[in-house]
Amino acid sequence: MSPDIREVENEVEAATCFPVMRLLRPDLTSASQFAALWHRLAKGGYRLFALLVDGEPRALAGFRIGENIVHGRYIYVDDLVTSEAERGSGYGAALLERLRQECRALGCGKLLLDTPMANVRGHRFYYRNGMFATALRFTEEIR
Repeated sequence: MSPDIREVENEVEAATCFPVMRLLRPDLTSASQFAALWHRLAKGGYRLFALLVDGEPRALAGFRIGENIVHGRYIYVDDLVTSEAERGSGYGAALLERLRQECRALGCGKLLLDTPMANVRGHRFYYRNGMFATALRFTEEIR
C-alpha cells in the first residue's frame, strides 16, 4: 500500500503518533502526554502531518506558520522524523514535499528548520533535499 499523508486532527490521532515522535523527542513519556501536548500546541497554530502506511504513522512533520522581518511569511518545521525501520524509504522527502506544497498554498516564501550541529546524517538529508544551512542559532538558558 502506498503512503498517505494526513493532518492529525484530534488527540486520538496524535496519540497514535507517539512511538514515532518519541524517536525525535525522547523526553516524551507516554502517548497521553504527547496527545495533551499536541492539543495545547495546536491551539497556538502547531500542525502535524503524519505519513501513514497501512494506517500506521511511519513519519511525522510538525510545523507552524510564522512571519517576521527577516523571512517574511514562512513555515517553521519543529519536528521531522521517520521511524527507524523506515529511514531511507523516501518518507522524509515526501513530507518535505508536502510541506513545500503547504508553503505555496499558504503564501509562505520559505521553509525553515533547525537541526543540531551534531546531526550530520540529518544535514546530508536536508542538503540532498534542496535545503541549505544559512545561519547558526545561538541560545542562552534564562533562569
